[in-house]
Amino acid sequence: MAAGTLAERGRAFLPMALKEAGIAAGIALLLALPLVGAKTVSEGSAFVVTPRIVELAIGVVLVFAGRLAIASLRGGHHIPVVAAALALAALGWLFALPSAFLGVVTIAGGLAVACIGAIGLLRARRDRIPAAARIDSARLPRQALAWLGPALIALAILLPFLPFADRRVMDIAILVLTYVMLGWGLNIVVGLAGLLDLGYVAFYAVGAYSYALIARDFGLDFWSCLPLAGVFAAFFGIILGFPVLRLRGDYLAIVTLGFGEMIRIILLNWYNFTGGPDGISGVPRPTFFGLPFKRAPPEGVESFHQFFGIDYASIHRTYFLYFLVLALALITNAFTLRIRRLPIGRAWEALREDEIACRSLGINPTNTKLTAFAIGAMFGGFAGSFFATRQGFISPESFTFIESAIILAIVVLGGMGSQIGVVLAALVLIGLPEFFRELQEYRMLAFGACMVLITVWRPRGLLATRDPMIRLSRRRAPP
Repeated sequence: MAAGTLAERGRAFLPMALKEAGIAAGIALLLALPLVGAKTVSEGSAFVVTPRIVELAIGVVLVFAGRLAIASLRGGHHIPVVAAALALAALGWLFALPSAFLGVVTIAGGLAVACIGAIGLLRARRDRIPAAARIDSARLPRQALAWLGPALIALAILLPFLPFADRRVMDIAILVLTYVMLGWGLNIVVGLAGLLDLGYVAFYAVGAYSYALIARDFGLDFWSCLPLAGVFAAFFGIILGFPVLRLRGDYLAIVTLGFGEMIRIILLNWYNFTGGPDGISGVPRPTFFGLPFKRAPPEGVESFHQFFGIDYASIHRTYFLYFLVLALALITNAFTLRIRRLPIGRAWEALREDEIACRSLGINPTNTKLTAFAIGAMFGGFAGSFFATRQGFISPESFTFIESAIILAIVVLGGMGSQIGVVLAALVLIGLPEFFRELQEYRMLAFGACMVLITVWRPRGLLATRDPMIRLSRRRAPP
């Protein structure tokens, strides 16, 4: 009887799974036909539309196979799905010959489905184990995070000395660390205080322009301008905090969005002060304790390679910028972890959970919000000053709303309030699309795919669970 029931369930499952996969493939065909099915090629003074039937067909087949795999996983068919996904990943090497994009997508998709199927298989087998013999899964994330943080720090320190760490890898690492620092700064406002901020790029811009203008007009070096840039950004954070003290939710998001656009428009139109759309060029570079990274320094000035007696190499500046932003990011992380244990940090988390309860406990929501905006803006100003000195040129086009959206996506997808989650989300959302830059028009598609996968796999963020800052231990009753 049981065997007949399983056979009937299997026969009923296959038509339903094929129907779901066919509908998904049809929708993918309709959506991809105008976007992927044709490509405009410039031939002299005319544009010629070239069809891309092969790429379109392979994409539709991959959607069909992926939807069929999802339905199969829901039906409990884990082993066939894992085997088919691994075979698809192996087949991706053949697709990589005519099209690098199709090869990467096929390999990545096959490995992702195989991992999901393997996880489902392990969970199914775990459910068969008696409850008394199971491993406490609640402790596993905490045990993993206990060594994941030090491991990431060690990897970051050793990265420049690894064999594959060329100029491109180091530039991507600097970019990722910049967004990690921005994510940690915004995490104070969004993750800890629970205030939705869509204009965080404004503080990023204030820090960058503060450093560039002070260094240009007053001749100060990077180390003197860095704290000033943070102070100016914190001041603008307080200015933003006052109008939004009584706002929550969507209204708060609208006001912060408008504030970010106001800063960008001011930078764009105040030509005599900010340079307008032309931006500011020739931003001074940081030095290593007064040693510039120049092949031929000015007379009377000793450069970095002359002081240490080594040959000049442009990669030295890149290494210095990498360790500089790494130090700034680690300081931001240490400060955030420390302040979370202080009364103001606990007040932020209480404000995030229930503002009315905070008022009843005597917490001043006004001061709490202002401190969150000011401290978060300060770290955004530090990141902006580093961005200005690294690029050597800044303009309003570098501080658009999409930057705020990316930083907010890093915080939300990493898990609001999670420091390590921000690092992982930055690696996925910033690092991976940069490695896909050679694929040109498909780079943003990879960015969107990463966001979709994270939201589907971990809707509350990569690391949604957070340990409390203070644990109440049980005391033994007196004998």
